[in-house]
Amino acid sequence: MKNRGWLFLIPALAILSISAFIPLMTVINYSLHYIFAGSAPTFVGFDNYIEVLRDPAFQGALIRQLFFSMGILAVEVPLGICIALSMPRRGPAVALCLVLLGIPLLIPFNVVGIIARVLTQSSVGLIPEFLALVNYDFNVSKYPLDAFATIFLLDVWHWTPLVALLCYAGLQAIPDAFYQAARIDGASSWKMFRYVTLPKLRSVLIIGVLLRFMDSFKIYAEPLLLTGGGPGDATTFLSLHVARKAESYQLGYAGASSFIYLFIVIVFSYVFFQLMTHIGKGENQ
Repeated sequence: MKNRGWLFLIPALAILSISAFIPLMTVINYSLHYIFAGSAPTFVGFDNYIEVLRDPAFQGALIRQLFFSMGILAVEVPLGICIALSMPRRGPAVALCLVLLGIPLLIPFNVVGIIARVLTQSSVGLIPEFLALVNYDFNVSKYPLDAFATIFLLDVWHWTPLVALLCYAGLQAIPDAFYQAARIDGASSWKMFRYVTLPKLRSVLIIGVLLRFMDSFKIYAEPLLLTGGGPGDATTFLSLHVARKAESYQLGYAGASSFIYLFIVIVFSYVFFQLMTHIGKGENQ
C-alpha cells in the first residue's frame, strides 16, 4: 500500500499528456512534413526548419519580437517596482489601490485591441485628435512607428500592474526589522532600497521577468485588431507570422516555426533565470 502513492500522479500525468505532450508531438510531426491543403503529407526531414531560418519574414518578425520583449521588460519591471513602492502598506487605501491595479488585468486581450482601435482611429479617435493639437499627424495605419509605439504602450498599460502586484506582495513580506537596522546604521533611502529591498524582491522579480517575457511572445490579438500586423510588417510579431502561415495551410512551415519559436522562449527564459539568480547570489555575499 505504501508504494502505491504514485497512483495519485496518474490524473495529473494524463492531463499533462493531453494538454502539452500530444499537441507538441503533433507540431513536431507537422514540422517534418510538407503539408499543403489537399495534398498528402510528404516527409522532408529538417527542410522546413532550414526554410524558416532562411526566411527574411521570419527573421524580421523575430528581431521585432525580441526588441518588443526586451523593451517591455526594461519599462514594466522598473515601473512596477516604483508603483509598488509608492503604494500604502496599511489602511483602506490598500484595497482601493489593489482594485485599481487589478482592473487592466481583467480586460481580455481582444477587448484591449478593440479599445485601442477605437482610440486611435484617424478620423474619430481621441489620441489623433489630441496629438493634432500639437501638430502631430498620428496614424497607426500609415506610420510604422505610431503603430509599434501604440502596441508597446498598450502592453505597458495592460501588464505593468501584474509586476506591481508581485512586487507589492514581496514588499509586504519584508520584515520591518531590516529597515530599522538599516536606519540605525545611518543608511540612506537609496542604500536601503539597494541593499535591503531589491535583494529581498529577487524571487518575485525573477517570477515577474519570466512571466512577462514569456507572455510577451504570445502577443497576438492587439496587433491583429489594431493594424492587422501593419503598416507593412511593423507590428507582425512571431505569433502573428506563424498564425498567417497556418491560416494559409502551410502547416509544415507553421510547425517548424512554432517549434523554433518555443525553443527561443525556453532558451531566453533559462538565460534570464540563470542571470537573475547569479545576480541575487552576488547580492547575498
